[in-house]
Amino acid sequence: MIKKLAHGFGYPIRSPLLHRPSDHGLSFENVTFPSEDGVPLEAWFIPCEGSRKLIIANHPLSFSRTGLPAHMEPWKSTFGDFAGNDFEVNFIPDYKILHDNGYNVLTYDFRNFGHSGAANGGMQSNGQYECRDVIGSLNYARSQSDLSDMTIGLFSRCLGAGSSMFAMACSLSYFEDVRCMVGGQPISVRSIMERTLEHFGLQDRIDEFEQEQKLITSFDLDEMSPVEPAKSVSVPTFLFQVRDDVLTRPSDVQAMFDNIPVADKKLHWIEGATRRWGVYCWFQREPKQSLEWFECHMN
Repeated sequence: MIKKLAHGFGYPIRSPLLHRPSDHGLSFENVTFPSEDGVPLEAWFIPCEGSRKLIIANHPLSFSRTGLPAHMEPWKSTFGDFAGNDFEVNFIPDYKILHDNGYNVLTYDFRNFGHSGAANGGMQSNGQYECRDVIGSLNYARSQSDLSDMTIGLFSRCLGAGSSMFAMACSLSYFEDVRCMVGGQPISVRSIMERTLEHFGLQDRIDEFEQEQKLITSFDLDEMSPVEPAKSVSVPTFLFQVRDDVLTRPSDVQAMFDNIPVADKKLHWIEGATRRWGVYCWFQREPKQSLEWFECHMN
């Protein structure tokens, strides 16, 4: 069981792109650009005519830029058995909301996810390597004549939020003109695996899991946590998190928020829910707070 969990977390299954922006009447361009270290990343640019504002969307772990078909196998068995996350998450409505509120959108697949290139032996590192993809997206936006003068904001969830924090810790200069970040449910590997092991009655075997995970990634669990990189966050940041998420603990996100050194920050707890996937759809249901954050900092 421990080896299976470690392998599944270290080498997550790719999620297909089952939807397109055109499903919601959005025009889009297929684009590709390199990560900071050269990994080819596949993306969509969704233009908003007359706008000079750009949101770069960074997706969660195991997702693609379109979301995750957790209502289908093998994703349903992987995520739905004990956490209740057995329903589809579709991000296209998010891009529609952003577009209709005056934002261009650049959304892409992280390395080893969706249609982007394989790298680092196919493993995921919860931000240690994926941060290079965040930097690649910023480089791309600044290198295109039609995008280079746009005001940039980040919409980063889970792996995307953690990778954004890791990127700031590694190369803060890339974020000098990034106006803000909306970050949904960043997570530490130790937190999610402690909760997972508790569910299976294996809570006393976290050290064994860490050893197996290190054999795959070469990282200790705490080296794959955004808590320390959060100290390097330099942009106004709005974090949101379901308080009773069965896959983590409130103290994990609270520690990240407390470590963010900028004064202009906000943490919103979503109450009355336990399913992490449901909060990935929170923006579609209640976009007001996130849109107000973007509007306040990008106008």
